[in-house]
Amino acid sequence: MNNLQSGFSFELPTKIIFGPACVKELPGQLDALGVARPLIVSDAGVVAAGVLDKVLAVFPKDTKYKIFDGVEANPKDVNVSSGAEAYRAFGADSIVAVGGGSPIDCAKSIGVLIANGTSDIKAFEGKNVPSKPLPPLICVPTTSGTGSELTFSSVITDTKNNYKMTVKNPFTAAKAAVCDPLLTLTVPPAVTAATGMDALTHAIEAYTANCSEPISDAAALYAVELIYSSLVTAFSSGSDVEARSRMLMGSMLGGIAFSHSDVASVHCIAESLGGLYDLPHGTCNAVFLPYVMEYNMEYCKERYARIARAMGLTPDTGSEGARAAVNAVKALAIEVKLPSFASLNVNPTDYAKIAEMSARNISTESNPRPMSEKNYLEVLLTAAAV
Repeated sequence: MNNLQSGFSFELPTKIIFGPACVKELPGQLDALGVARPLIVSDAGVVAAGVLDKVLAVFPKDTKYKIFDGVEANPKDVNVSSGAEAYRAFGADSIVAVGGGSPIDCAKSIGVLIANGTSDIKAFEGKNVPSKPLPPLICVPTTSGTGSELTFSSVITDTKNNYKMTVKNPFTAAKAAVCDPLLTLTVPPAVTAATGMDALTHAIEAYTANCSEPISDAAALYAVELIYSSLVTAFSSGSDVEARSRMLMGSMLGGIAFSHSDVASVHCIAESLGGLYDLPHGTCNAVFLPYVMEYNMEYCKERYARIARAMGLTPDTGSEGARAAVNAVKALAIEVKLPSFASLNVNPTDYAKIAEMSARNISTESNPRPMSEKNYLEVLLTAAAV
């Protein structure tokens, strides 16, 4: 698939600050934006791990801020509404998101509600619906997974209909991302594994999506190289700063890649499972990545072979490379002890519903091979049989 003959645009409005101990730059970034009363959006896990305290410690003692830590895993529309209420009650003038994809996505959607003077995030579902600039947002990622600190979208669970909706527009991009690998050192092995496979999924899907473009391709391939070569070390030796730095940069590059290309059917399944069962997003991606890759193989053999080479493998042909990439992903998931689909306890009577929800997901159209509701069901059944 050669995409050099297609027109494209590339926009990255977020300033990136990266490196060990760079969190100390956070107050200066707020000053540069001319704001002084941030709402700090986080979650209970980040608070309990002491990571939020490390971030707050860099603020001058007279800094005025309000903490909103009511973000759930797979952030909910009700979390967004509560966060917007906290913002207004405090009289905040900006938002700082501290955490993984859940607090960052929630923070973006809180900003959408504030910018539009409303409390219903459902009204902004879809691509390019938000139409007003958000309050200044700075993201401080504490996991290496979603890349949300550099994307234009947030994924929020609609609690009335039990599905994940996407709110996407360049307006939702952060003004700055302060990416300090030292803040990821205490992430538990299981979370390291799930978020790392999530980032790998972003890179692989971005590179093989039928709407990919050359700059996102470059980011995706380097993300694959960094993540594949570092995840096992980060998983087994969490205090390894080099591995954590490579994982964080891989996650960031994956975020850049898929926000300018797209994700595809792996994410469609993962978001459906997350909406119905509130399962960890990264785990769901990890479970289904190899099965969707197998389904897609004949439609993007050369691209999968290029992914294999980014992993350091040396296949002789496109077909061998595609198979090598799939096998490598399967082996990596096993090595970092990610669960099987069967172990997630999804009721088989829900497979048809999951397939239907996945087919309706806006990223299905980006999958390199056409994917119908029937095809989704076939992939689910294949994964369940292993």
